[in-house]
Amino acid sequence: MGKRIIPQRRGRGGLVYRSPSHRYYTDLKYPELESWEGKVIDFVKDPGHYTPLALVEMNDNKKALFLAHSGMFIGQKVKGGINAEPIEGNTLPLGSIPDGMLVYNVELRPGTGGNIARTPGSFCTVVAHGEKVTLKLPSGELKDFIPSCRATIGIAGGGGRNTRPFMKAGKKIHAYQSRAKRPYTVRGVAMNAANHPHGGGNHQHVGRPSTVGRNTPPGRKVGRLSPKKKKVK
Repeated sequence: MGKRIIPQRRGRGGLVYRSPSHRYYTDLKYPELESWEGKVIDFVKDPGHYTPLALVEMNDNKKALFLAHSGMFIGQKVKGGINAEPIEGNTLPLGSIPDGMLVYNVELRPGTGGNIARTPGSFCTVVAHGEKVTLKLPSGELKDFIPSCRATIGIAGGGGRNTRPFMKAGKKIHAYQSRAKRPYTVRGVAMNAANHPHGGGNHQHVGRPSTVGRNTPPGRKVGRLSPKKKKVK
């Protein structure tokens, strides 16, 4: 009879193919305050972020998590607000950051809490000021932002993460599973006929049309879906 093919197994759901959001710390956002000041007391590894997180103790004894920049250290004082100094680790509105500065964790709109340049080693460059502030994104694209959007000065921490080799396949499987990603993909034509509709044969070939209908049963629904019918107006 054969066994369930991978698309069927994946559609069923389960721990392998579900994002482990119960292990994530929090949805990182800037504090909803006009200004703040605190001291870095620890660094935290969050499974939901490749960039390390800095645990900051605020002046009011409350604690908050921020994306750490490259070179941040325990005991460093960080500030936020329009009156903060434009130095590494401080968070300011883009309109208060001088041209040529490197920033990360940039808000697309004021109050969103940071959307751009959050991955390890990424940064944007402040290019020009006017009605809007122009930034050079990590992709090289130039984009205009509202001056009240906030950003942190520096380069996102954890750079060079991809340069370290995995060495073993099992390490890569565990790393991908922790991010709810598929660690590897086996082609259907490389499988046995009992495991996939494209498998079997004396050489690797599909053996039938690779497009399937939309009402095809799950065990046969592999390859490319048939195109939708054109709507008649």
